[in-house]
Amino acid sequence: MSTSIHLEDLRKEFRTLGSTHVAVDGLTLDIPDGSFTTFVGPSGCGKTTTLRMLAGLETPTSGRILFGDRDVTDLPPQRRNAAMVFQSIALYPHMTVRENIGYGLKIRGVSKGERDARIEEAAETLQITEQLEKMPAELSGGQQQRVALGGAFVQDPDVLLLDEPMSDLDAKLKSELRVEIQRLHQELETTVVYVTHDQTEAMTMSDQVVLLREGELAQADPPRRLFDRPRSEYVARFIGTPSTNVLPCRVDRDGSTAALVGHGFRVPLPADALPAAVGDEVRIGIRPQFLSPDAGEHRFELTVEVVEPIGIESVVHGRTDDGTRVDVVAAGLDSLRPGDRIVVGFDREHAFVFGAGGESVLFGEELVDGRGRSIR
Repeated sequence: MSTSIHLEDLRKEFRTLGSTHVAVDGLTLDIPDGSFTTFVGPSGCGKTTTLRMLAGLETPTSGRILFGDRDVTDLPPQRRNAAMVFQSIALYPHMTVRENIGYGLKIRGVSKGERDARIEEAAETLQITEQLEKMPAELSGGQQQRVALGGAFVQDPDVLLLDEPMSDLDAKLKSELRVEIQRLHQELETTVVYVTHDQTEAMTMSDQVVLLREGELAQADPPRRLFDRPRSEYVARFIGTPSTNVLPCRVDRDGSTAALVGHGFRVPLPADALPAAVGDEVRIGIRPQFLSPDAGEHRFELTVEVVEPIGIESVVHGRTDDGTRVDVVAAGLDSLRPGDRIVVGFDREHAFVFGAGGESVLFGEELVDGRGRSIR
């Protein structure tokens, strides 16, 4: 079973010592039936609080939560048919793997025969059948996390809630478990809501990524659209590794022609692309993967500060003459040393333009063909 989820103007306040902290502020969102939706954002942005409200562990200050057509805003956790896996692996150390997985079913009064059947099915799916009679202390961290997932799966939930389940695992286990969770989602008929601060997890696993900022929705879209068409400078900077480079520039006009002028570069604009006044300050965003050494339409110089080899490619961290930090990801840069000067360039089809308030006002194709929007 699975269900769609609708959050309507959801707000959560915490009051301590006479002050009010708003953890989630006016969140309205649709999570499709059977989808894998990931909440991502920096610490304190409200993602775990939102998950706990979905689970019924926190009560919204205002707003509504609907599972399908059913309003569950005030329902206790046991009446929501939602299962949750927490960040910390909470297993009973005195119980076997089998007993841990089936404990939730046991307290619900499910017969032993049915419990065993569900446990065996979950263990086979999670590839831990051979671990069923072991104690948690005998398992690796990845196996323990699979047991925790098994305890959620056997409940046959409409909604599976995962709160940073891989944060304590090493990089190799994270990579393996990412694939495992995606495979499980394909096999199980359930709606998955996943919380992480790791954008790699969010971008590789999800049908929909929900990026929060200080309790508010920054953008909710499929991963590729979030990467290609960020709604704001905040989104562009947060999504992508290394972060998007942002270069200051100003609007320059001469009769019917216009351009964005930055430190060492000038980007021509279609006449109607950016109806802004001469001298208005805007910013151009370029992802590090789209900056090329000695190539591109628009070029500028950098002073190299740090070079990080990452296999075939290297990440070069540098600064322009006006002090703007810039990262470049490309092959053939491993011979560079701190203090070296390099010329890098970009094509405008790969650029974003941000207005004074940080909103996205032009994307690459609009820089080329002129289908822009006004800065407000």
